[in-house]
Amino acid sequence: MQKMKCLILFLIVLFMGTMSSSCKKTTEPDGDGIVGKMIKVPAGSFAMGPTVGLGFDGELPIHEVKLKSFYIGKYEVTQGEFEAVMEQNPAIGLGPGSVGKTLPVYRTSWYHAIKYCNLLSRKKGYTPVYSINGSTNTDDWGRVPLSSNDDWNQVICDWNANGFRLPTEAEWEYAARAGKRTPDYLYSGSDNVDKVAWYEDNSDQCVKAVGQKAGNGLSLYDMCGNVKEWCWDWFDMNYYSESPTDNPTGPETGRRRVTRGGSWDDMAYRTQLKFRNENMPESQNLRTGFRLCRNAS
Repeated sequence: MQKMKCLILFLIVLFMGTMSSSCKKTTEPDGDGIVGKMIKVPAGSFAMGPTVGLGFDGELPIHEVKLKSFYIGKYEVTQGEFEAVMEQNPAIGLGPGSVGKTLPVYRTSWYHAIKYCNLLSRKKGYTPVYSINGSTNTDDWGRVPLSSNDDWNQVICDWNANGFRLPTEAEWEYAARAGKRTPDYLYSGSDNVDKVAWYEDNSDQCVKAVGQKAGNGLSLYDMCGNVKEWCWDWFDMNYYSESPTDNPTGPETGRRRVTRGGSWDDMAYRTQLKFRNENMPESQNLRTGFRLCRNAS
């Protein structure tokens, strides 16, 4: 009987060790289950673009950017947090390993992200940032579009409101660099991609629970890899040539919105912190989620 108990205990330990390397995590990330912990990024300036490594089209010229202080999510928005606000989880039905409260939310369009921000702002007592046709009330917006929508594309951002929003592209890169000029890493927090990012060579081709890799100097996690993250900005290949120095918010119009950070099935170079990507705002795919931002008082 004693031998049988020992064998059962051994099998339990072995099973738990196997689970630790799977696509799920059972511990909860920081936060209250509705909104995750946010990190304050100090005001400052930085050189934006490929300061190390090669520069590709759209990443040049390297240019100076100056930003006000802001808060940004320690982690990507999780499925649990998204479901608590939106009352849906877009990963449902995708099979084992795809759904979990601590996995980052994905299959979320840019339109879903801005609606989430306004709903969360109201839930937490902040002033909503985004308005469509003069209204910040998402009930007035109608259903989240499944195709490109002129009204939603003309959303206005109140940069003085204290509610939740998406980071600008410049804020995202500054945060990924930990608000520092040195050390000038290739990835967020390291020159070693395996230390900080889930990407095609180490992800087992699935999304991972947030916060499993090392963070950067501001204790921000998964800024590179895991899921790509929506930014506020419209994408323009030539924007860096005309970007203002102070608090740039991207082009006034466009067709595609910026995504940053790369994903679990990207090659390593596409997860570099300077790498720019873009997608249609209505796009919902297995590789793209988002991270929250908010003005610092």
